[in-house]
This record gives sequence, structure tokens and C-alpha cells, in this order.
Amino acid sequence: MKYLIHTFTIMLLLGTAIDSSQAADSVPRTPLNITLQADPSNPSQPVMGDKMRFHSIITNTGSAPIEGLVGWISLVEVDPGHEQPMDLEDWSAHKAITGTRLEPGAELKTTWPMRLIQHGDYRVVISVTDRNQRRVYTSPMLQFHVTRKPVVESSRILPVALGVPFFIGGLIGLRIWRQKNT
Repeated sequence: MKYLIHTFTIMLLLGTAIDSSQAADSVPRTPLNITLQADPSNPSQPVMGDKMRFHSIITNTGSAPIEGLVGWISLVEVDPGHEQPMDLEDWSAHKAITGTRLEPGAELKTTWPMRLIQHGDYRVVISVTDRNQRRVYTSPMLQFHVTRKPVVESSRILPVALGVPFFIGGLIGLRIWRQKNT
């Protein structure tokens, strides 16, 4: 009886292992591979106002064409207490790409320009979907830090703030002096 129970238990375990390996084989492979790299010419310590570029390659690794491809860039601020997705309206004019058809083995290369608007720690990621799949595929994330840049510099503002009133006062004084002398 013990032999029968052990045999049954082993068969049950083997059957479960075989079923789970078949289930793993039936999981669809990811048909897209997405890479993301920072441009080598990007500043090593970016400051507000700098421009950066990121390069992505979307590759169809599946055996069928992908129709209606849509890819977009996302930017997330990860400063403690300020974690939030960023609205790219001011950061980048190039927010999405569309490809009507991506054949098996074909690549879609894209450069994503970005102007750094606000200081802080950020992560950038590329996401892709198509009209037939109900999945979103993402690239690895890249993280970077943007250093604060003073927007108002007194060395640039002080000459204007003091110079304009003195200039206007001088013009008014010159006009009054001319009127008295004529």
C-alpha cells in the first residue's frame, strides 16, 4: 500500500511538473524588444535649460508583422515627496511615434529630443503597443539628475533695472532742458 501511495504521489508531482513546463511554453513570447540609450553627446551633469536626446530601437522579434504600432516617451519625477509623471508639453515636442506595420526582424529607430525644464531626479522610459495586442511593452528605464539653474541672475537684471529708469529720466531731462533753451 505504501508503495502504491508513493508511486501515485510521484506520478502526480511529475504530471504537475510536465503540465507547468507545457504552460510555460504556451506563454506567448514578447514580440517586441525595446532598447533605450542616452545620446553620448548629452551633458554629463545636465542643468535646467540643457537639451538631451535619447535613442530607442523597437525590434519585432516575433514571427508575424505588427500592425498599428504606437510608441511614446514617458518622464517620471522621482524626487522624494514629489513622485509624479511629468507633462511633456514643455519638455519635448516629439512625444510619440506611429508605425503602420513592423515586419518580423524589422527595427524602428527613433531619437527623442528633450529640453530640461525643471530640476530634480527623473526616469525616462519608452512604451509601445499596437492595435491588436492588449499589452504595453516598455524599455528599460534611464535615470538622470537635472541641476537647478538660477533663472534670475542679478548681474543681468541690475543693469536693466537701474539703467532703464536713468535712461528715461535722462531723455525727459534733455527734453526739458531743450524747451527752456529754445
